[in-house]
Amino acid sequence: MSYNSFGHIFRVTTWGESHGPAIGCVIDGVPSRLAISAAEIQHFLDQRKPGQNRFTTQRKEADIVKIMSGTFEGMTTGTPISLMIENTDQRSKDYSDNKDKYRPGHADFTYMEKYGIRDHRGGGRSSARETACRVAAGAIARKILGDSIQVKAALVQIGDHEINRENWDWDEVGNNPFWCPDKAMVPVWEKYLDNIRKNGSSIGAVIEVHASGVQAGLGAPVYAKLDSDLAAAMMTINAVKGVEIGEGFNAARLTGEENADEMYMDADGKPAFNSNHAGGILGGISTGNDIVCRFSVKPTSSILTPRKTVDTQGKETEIVTKGRHDPCVGIRAVPIGEAMMACVIADHIMLHRAQQG
Repeated sequence: MSYNSFGHIFRVTTWGESHGPAIGCVIDGVPSRLAISAAEIQHFLDQRKPGQNRFTTQRKEADIVKIMSGTFEGMTTGTPISLMIENTDQRSKDYSDNKDKYRPGHADFTYMEKYGIRDHRGGGRSSARETACRVAAGAIARKILGDSIQVKAALVQIGDHEINRENWDWDEVGNNPFWCPDKAMVPVWEKYLDNIRKNGSSIGAVIEVHASGVQAGLGAPVYAKLDSDLAAAMMTINAVKGVEIGEGFNAARLTGEENADEMYMDADGKPAFNSNHAGGILGGISTGNDIVCRFSVKPTSSILTPRKTVDTQGKETEIVTKGRHDPCVGIRAVPIGEAMMACVIADHIMLHRAQQG
């Protein structure tokens, strides 16, 4: 299996399966003499790990990270950093009844067509369990970004229930189980998801990621656009079916006058923008404004409602997916989106330094 890596200079390779003994990643291109500890990486993994509230899967993984290489006396050495996370709460028997059936909405059929063999225990490499490795890599990427660049994300829509953007409060994001910036929407989502969960069903969501403090000039105008790499990174997250930068699809409703971010000279004598419809990127290159990206995730395909399918022998049948699954995968996708944003920006900072000094 190829294509287990992403990034140009800051390059991440992940390995492992959801029901194997462990998962992990190797991060290449990290500069030397960056202070890093397992505890700092663990902080971000704890935000993603399952079983923290009734709105996520009840699989209980501690997600304890171990640094296997690439550091010495609390500093990066410039050599590849290898991280490992043991799997401790697999329940492979939950999948035994369906090992010969293709789960609708999952990668079972396409995986089998591609490789001729698949791990039916939770999807193997196609499982969202792999995203823990990305979050760990994102913690390393944040060290390259430093304190001047802040990456944060929020859940802005579940099903057809959207937040009121006039109520947006970043301080509220960490006060509820949804990463919701609109305090008034929290009880609405609680009631809505409780019904979804009790019915054994699932629902989709939209996550918005911001990066502030990013310098102007990152990216390239043709094949290494900052926004194209960012969109590609977000699309690799499990269940993601759409990505927007800035206004995104809403730009189709705007006139040229409305969409153009007018410019002026700020108090420091530097060019600045009156608005940010572009989402901080023009011509594939960062403007210095906040980089704003949204991505949508589909409903979890593992549901208790019987669905029609076929088996590996080509016979039509029905399937019910048992096990412990998220009623809305968008909740745990928030820290994953942050990690991918951090990795892409760190990579482009290093690319920029390599070309421009």
